[in-house]
Amino acid sequence: MKMIEVCPSTLMHGYAGYSPRAVKNLFDGIAVSPIIDIDFESENDQQQAMENMNNMSISGAQEKFSAIIDGGIIRLSKDGEQATHILKPAPFNMSLSTRKQIPANEHLTMQIASQVYGIITAENGLCFSKKGQPVYITKRFDVTNGIKDCSQEDFASVLQMSEEGSDSNFKYNGNYAQIADAIKRIIPAWMPQMEQFFRMVVFDYLYGNEDAHMKNFSMVNREGEYFLAPAYDLINTCVHIQSDSDLGLSEGLAPDMEKSDIYERTGHPCRLDFERFAERIGLPKKRADMVLDMYMVIPHKAIELIDNSFLDEKTKRVYKRIIEERTSHFIRKSE
Repeated sequence: MKMIEVCPSTLMHGYAGYSPRAVKNLFDGIAVSPIIDIDFESENDQQQAMENMNNMSISGAQEKFSAIIDGGIIRLSKDGEQATHILKPAPFNMSLSTRKQIPANEHLTMQIASQVYGIITAENGLCFSKKGQPVYITKRFDVTNGIKDCSQEDFASVLQMSEEGSDSNFKYNGNYAQIADAIKRIIPAWMPQMEQFFRMVVFDYLYGNEDAHMKNFSMVNREGEYFLAPAYDLINTCVHIQSDSDLGLSEGLAPDMEKSDIYERTGHPCRLDFERFAERIGLPKKRADMVLDMYMVIPHKAIELIDNSFLDEKTKRVYKRIIEERTSHFIRKSE
């Protein structure tokens, strides 16, 4: 495999493995090798991994595998072991031509969200098969020191949405105001959590995450106290698949909210729409403007992280083009 020259977690230059900050945050201070002894592209290893996946309760279309850190090595967890991390290799579905770029895409998008925009995210990075194929790794935020210490409930469950008949896409139904209303209803000190949620919604739009559905937002319950869960599953989906909507939910931001003339005419929301959304969900204008101001230009730090990422050069160009297009939509002035 190619020599590692940037930290596979923070994307900082000058590291042939995980940086000290990554070791601390992602692996609780344990020095860990970025090389794993499983090749998810191998049919035999895929079969072994699928047996591991059957023990997982975490939902989602992409294959996810439970893992632990054992003597500085990342390995799949065994039956009865409490997993501390989750591995997400490239999807096994070979029909997607860009599938091998998905782990690096998710890692990059999560790092931009955290490092550039201050969004609280699940700790994450990449590890690599011996052949050099990137595998996304994330630390479980419901496990501390090897003990599961809180419960997690996604908003499809909170809002009592479920698959009915053949509607397997139920998680894409509804709108983001429904999530905001649930946050107000369930979390007593909801204002800081609402600002975090607002940051996530704006980021998903600007960074092409058209898979921001009800199951990709969650709350955690720790000893009877509810919090918005750290952001997870952030990915620029437009790099791989184009959908009919800029937003992940079928009803958009809020159906009871007046759309800007730009949104009505083009189907792409602009800043005014997010200002109205902030007002709809009870976020003070000063706080909303502080968040929205960050998205008026693409920060140099975001470009630096893209350049440092493990995406191939073609995908880096596509990634930049998408966020440039989204930003141009966002900054347009409504009449």
